[in-house]
Amino acid sequence: MSNLILVRHGLSIFNKKNIATGWLDVDLAKEGEKEAEEAGLLIKELNIKFDFAFSSIQKRALNTLNIILKTIAEKNINVVKNWALNEKHYGILQNKNKDEIKKKYGEEKVKQWRRSWDIAPPPLDHNDPSHPLNMEIYKNINRNLIPDTESLKSTYQRAVPYWKENIETKLLNNKNIIVVAHGNSLRAILKYLFKISNEKISSLEVPTGNPLLIFLDDNLNIIKFNY
Repeated sequence: MSNLILVRHGLSIFNKKNIATGWLDVDLAKEGEKEAEEAGLLIKELNIKFDFAFSSIQKRALNTLNIILKTIAEKNINVVKNWALNEKHYGILQNKNKDEIKKKYGEEKVKQWRRSWDIAPPPLDHNDPSHPLNMEIYKNINRNLIPDTESLKSTYQRAVPYWKENIETKLLNNKNIIVVAHGNSLRAILKYLFKISNEKISSLEVPTGNPLLIFLDDNLNIIKFNY
């Protein structure tokens, strides 16, 4: 049997300011650091020895993971970070206040862009400073793989194959794993794990800093789960 813990990063500076973040690399707010520490304390109570930890390459996820590992006093764990676990790219919405976006485009349209399965926001121009192509953090990624915008479906198409190849294989070998990622990359992974329909996935919300513990049998069937 394997133990899997999924954690959405703690509250970020842009979460607090109600700004659409996507691939922008912003840090945790003080409240987010506290959430990460509290998540670590909850995980510590489980007394699970973890074999691997996975994160996106964005600092709000990485710093959440680092705080958790420090809190549970886990020093020898294998930490793997990969951009496939990054948040969904929000296209032209990135770096914009969500309330202002709703005023400009209408609440229903913005809801489609943010929550639907396969409708992406309009693409971000390559010359925009907030495009990932113009950010140092993404310089080592093949430029052809860097998106201009993403739907949840396209987020799924990068996150889930990475999951199957790098995380699922370890779970099959009875390894205990913690994954710290983002609201939409985790929605994609949860859609896969729980076989959630395209229609129902729009209503799934992943809270910040709240560990989800999933118990899996030897065939990766979910035995039980709880926050």
